[in-house]
Amino acid sequence: MEQIQRASKWKTELLDWIKSFVLIGGLTAFVYVFVMAPYVVQGRSMETTLHDRERVIVNKAIFYLKDPQVGDIVIIHPDATGENWIKRVVAKAGDTVEAKDDQLYVNGKPVDEPYLTANKLKAAASGVTLTEDFGPVTVPEGHIYVMGDNRNNSMDSRAIGPVRLDHVVGRAEVVYWPLGSIRLPK
Repeated sequence: MEQIQRASKWKTELLDWIKSFVLIGGLTAFVYVFVMAPYVVQGRSMETTLHDRERVIVNKAIFYLKDPQVGDIVIIHPDATGENWIKRVVAKAGDTVEAKDDQLYVNGKPVDEPYLTANKLKAAASGVTLTEDFGPVTVPEGHIYVMGDNRNNSMDSRAIGPVRLDHVVGRAEVVYWPLGSIRLPK
């Protein structure tokens, strides 16, 4: 009788452990798919704001509540290749965006981009502009216009066109790796 009780207790405890692991796994999957996920920056298109191989936490839930805003650093899924890119939103639906003489304009007004200062100085020292002239381009409804901060080394809306909102994965919230570089990307 005692052996049957031990076996029953062991089975009950094993079942409790299995339920716990299934619950934890389900919650983890839910958070990863719908709320937040890690992302590894690939390439130099966002330097000096973000660097190759840095890791960021991506807030996936924010865009269920509101559309991306100008200045947000977003992860996009631009095409059927399955790749994710990280870029900065520079214009929203209805905006007209263009660049002239290394200055970005949205709706005819110059955009202050302090995050480009270091890259503009490097480009000027090399005798080139950071942002080549383009546009004007009017961003269609349901789209955003994105650009990398390292404009001479970025595949972005200048090449692929405005990005559909349903191709925006989430917003980069915090750089968490390497540990010495923990910060909020701006």
